[in-house]
Amino acid sequence: MPQQEQFKVLLIGDSCIDEYVYGTCERLNPEAPVPILKYHRKEIKHGMAWNVKGNLQAFGIEVRMLTNEEKIIKTRYIDEKYNHQILRVDTEDPVKPMECDLPKDHFDAIVISDYDKGFITKERLFNIVFTSRCPVFVDSKKTDLPETNCYIKINEDESKRLQRKHDNLIITRGSGGAEFNGFNYPGKKVNVFDVVGAGDTFLSALVYFYLKYGRIDKAIPYANKAASIAVQNFGTYVLTKQDIYEICS
Repeated sequence: MPQQEQFKVLLIGDSCIDEYVYGTCERLNPEAPVPILKYHRKEIKHGMAWNVKGNLQAFGIEVRMLTNEEKIIKTRYIDEKYNHQILRVDTEDPVKPMECDLPKDHFDAIVISDYDKGFITKERLFNIVFTSRCPVFVDSKKTDLPETNCYIKINEDESKRLQRKHDNLIITRGSGGAEFNGFNYPGKKVNVFDVVGAGDTFLSALVYFYLKYGRIDKAIPYANKAASIAVQNFGTYVLTKQDIYEICS
């Protein structure tokens, strides 16, 4: 496996628990036209910003994380025979905005994984970006985002909802790769099993390879490769050592 450089990153964002309830659907409910899921097993994983953390750590990055204490649980019911999601149930406690000051340690980058659940307010987001002394990477569901001093990773649908034009967008397009400053970085066509968490994997690889090479144009192709691996695996996915080897080779 290629030697990984050691970097230190501050990660700020909303996190959740991803529950996967697996079973099989063999008949319809006689009470209503819906399938009956015969329960087999349950898996619990850490999602949203926690998934970003896991993938950053997969690259050997030291991560300091600030996240919500309130519970956000996403429960997905899966027909295991076809790996088909039939229902998702969200349980969310109201999330309090982040009130603490940022750590005064030296960080090589700040990563903001903002699912807009309330932990990071718009004002705090802009303040972090404009006062940071290191590179900042933003992945946010908000429609009003900083236009300078950061890189914004965003998907194609989200980019269309932004309030202003930006020159700092890295727009992900699934199998179409990613676009930055009008240039398209093609993706690898693979069999897609699940897109959950693929953006988190892309973001983590983008951060690592930017810190490694110091150029966003060199980082994006590696991020594309990382996302293509994530979508071939079902559910929230953290890259393995073998995955990292494939990405780097």
